Amino acid sequence: MTDKNRIEELIREHISGTSMFIVSVKVSASNRITVLVDTREGITIDECALLHRHIEKGLDRDSEDFELLVSSPGLDSPFTVIEQYYKNEGKKVAVVDNEGEKYTGILKNVTGGGFDLETEVKIKGAGKEKKDIPFNFDQVKATKIVLTI
Repeated sequence: MTDKNRIEELIREHISGTSMFIVSVKVSASNRITVLVDTREGITIDECALLHRHIEKGLDRDSEDFELLVSSPGLDSPFTVIEQYYKNEGKKVAVVDNEGEKYTGILKNVTGGGFDLETEVKIKGAGKEKKDIPFNFDQVKATKIVLTI
């Protein structure tokens, strides 16, 4: 099985000095390597292809066969790294806290420790009012973009 640390090292080498960040790196028992990367502006196919070639050059196919996939996380994928929160600041997200409560609102004020979620709360007899709910990252089970059509 290919060494995950070696793959991460190759990725860091390639993305150093760019706006690209690692979302996840997985190596399966069958040696399928899945690399998810992104940028704040969104990653291009060309950027993924260049990284794919860089990783492939750094690994030895003769000593170990592998399958390599380099991609961006899907729009419906939950956030796994803080950079995804920064990237999606100002967008509508769905948050599930550790107790299973679900919240939907606009992602705001992302910091190293957490973020605020601007939601609309129904006030009896007065309509709706905007309210910011603060979250620490350790309170959050999952956060995803809300796709609107």
